[in-house]
Amino acid sequence: MPTDPELTLRRAEPEDAEALADLYSAARVAAVPQMPPALHTNAEDRQWMAGQLARVDHEGWLAEHDGRVIGYALITPTWLDHLFVHPEHLGSGTGAVLLDLVKSLRPDGFALWVFESNEGARRFYARHGLVELERTDGSGNEERAPDVRMAWPGAEPLRFYRGLIDEVDEQLGDLLARRVALTRAVQRIKHDTSRDAGREREIAAALARRAPELGEERLARIVHTIITESLEAAREGGVGAHGG
Repeated sequence: MPTDPELTLRRAEPEDAEALADLYSAARVAAVPQMPPALHTNAEDRQWMAGQLARVDHEGWLAEHDGRVIGYALITPTWLDHLFVHPEHLGSGTGAVLLDLVKSLRPDGFALWVFESNEGARRFYARHGLVELERTDGSGNEERAPDVRMAWPGAEPLRFYRGLIDEVDEQLGDLLARRVALTRAVQRIKHDTSRDAGREREIAAALARRAPELGEERLARIVHTIITESLEAAREGGVGAHGG
């Protein structure tokens, strides 16, 4: 369906918080079971939305028809936090207009989270050039429902993806440093200097559940290397141990 020619877009102001929150509440109710039921009351949604619009790192943009808010987007410098259309206006093209606006405001790219069960939203974003990057078991969101990280890579996709890789590498560096420190602590109190092959298999299996694309065999090799190098670093740090 073509976009309503009377649709207007504007930046959300603090006084728009209640209208946006009311739309969000209505959209979440209508989206069940594609989305899990919301956990907050409308009053809580209104308070939350007011806080978001007051933040300097957030922007709200809304779509209006005849003076009524029928859709909105909430964005940060790198994330599309919300994009919702009122249930009565689904299929009107309002979502596409808002998404195009976000692309114009964030030409270097952005990411978003969508519930895995929300197949309609995932198809919508895919049609508009977003790609699925990763899946989680939902332990990081309030609803504890599996979700998918999607992204629009912007005008320079290679630069965008390399930026995300750099973020992951920074986290890996921090985790590896912690792994070495913990290995050193264990070696100070461990009397058996042999490596525990069973424990290494358990670690690889646990990691495979979190990263199924790598598989247990690959992860077993990665775990073996990490433990080997951590032990070597611990020895060089003054711990004369040989176990894992």
